[in-house]
Amino acid sequence: MAKILIVEDEADIQELLKNYLNEAGYELAMAGDGVEALNLAAKDHYDLILLDVMLPKIDGFGVLEVIRRESEVPVIMLTALDGEEFQIRGYDLQVDEYVTKPFSMPVLLRKIAAVLRRTSSSYTEKEEYLIYKDLKLDLQGYHAWMNERELDLTQKEFELLREFLLNLGRVLTRGQLLDLVWGMDYFGEERIVDTHIKNLRKKLQADYIETIRGVGYRIDKIH
Repeated sequence: MAKILIVEDEADIQELLKNYLNEAGYELAMAGDGVEALNLAAKDHYDLILLDVMLPKIDGFGVLEVIRRESEVPVIMLTALDGEEFQIRGYDLQVDEYVTKPFSMPVLLRKIAAVLRRTSSSYTEKEEYLIYKDLKLDLQGYHAWMNERELDLTQKEFELLREFLLNLGRVLTRGQLLDLVWGMDYFGEERIVDTHIKNLRKKLQADYIETIRGVGYRIDKIH
């Protein structure tokens, strides 16, 4: 489960972000000003930071500058400052995404998933295998085994399994799986995910992929 630090001083926006991201299955921490954000970032590990620019005590640019001295944690800036000079300043400070207010929550959720996918991809390049119970994935060679029996998987089936194992215990919606496996430029039917999940279950011959009705799918690390 990805852990996100939300840095936002406006209570209504903070609550909006909290509700949507909780529903999407993320673990959250909250900060209302720049000093609190830096304290939390120094004490704990986060997979992504949502960072407002107009903050009390230290603004978002100052927070990002300090963070980048110590960490490459992905950062998405959320701000009403939509001028080119502000966006350039953010990207010069190595922000990953610059999102202007007002923003669409469904679009923001997809941007978050895309940034986390890029981060996960660079992480998995360092790893050779992912293992869950009797399932083993060779990330470099695109091979998969179940009880030492090699599975005949398509590329998409393999990538779906990879994303489930990278996000153990987290519910992934059809939209998130489409972004992670098919890419953000895919505009076909979401039901293609269901078809691939059905085929995966047949090939695994094990009840690893759980359907969360009305939400999506997960492989639950607790089971």
